[in-house]
Amino acid sequence: MVMDDKLSHLDEEGAARMVDVGGKPDTERIAVAGGEVAMKPETLRLIRDGLIKKGDVLTVARIAGIMAAKRTSEIIPLCHPLALTHLDVDLTPDEANNRILIRATARTVGKTGVEMEALTAVSAAALTVYDMAKAVDREMRIGNIRLLEKQGGRSGHFVAEDAEQDRE
Repeated sequence: MVMDDKLSHLDEEGAARMVDVGGKPDTERIAVAGGEVAMKPETLRLIRDGLIKKGDVLTVARIAGIMAAKRTSEIIPLCHPLALTHLDVDLTPDEANNRILIRATARTVGKTGVEMEALTAVSAAALTVYDMAKAVDREMRIGNIRLLEKQGGRSGHFVAEDAEQDRE
């Protein structure tokens, strides 16, 4: 993996700037991000059984993740607006560990990667789970949001060392 020593979002004087990607070739870019929302066993049961009063938590969280990913450049100040060619958000109840695992896969063909879109999708989906179930469990914990895999672009293919544990 190729890593630059300097931060590309800073100019020569150290001021924040948007990176110029105009000279880069269009390539297929894929990013996979993951995260989780840990909760009480009863909260997970209510979500799984569709008994949360606000509605179908997993479906609403999936839609929230998709919507957020499409608007990433409006949320993260120096992100380029991207035309996503695909975005998938999966929420999987993990009853053995009292959590919902969240995984987002983003794709585009362009000059810059989709890591931020995948991470934004996971974050928004997790926040939506919390929002919809907070009436029954204010102790839910959102965590472990991270990039699991990235393909395309100059830096090549990246897979997090322990990404396989997030596939459980």
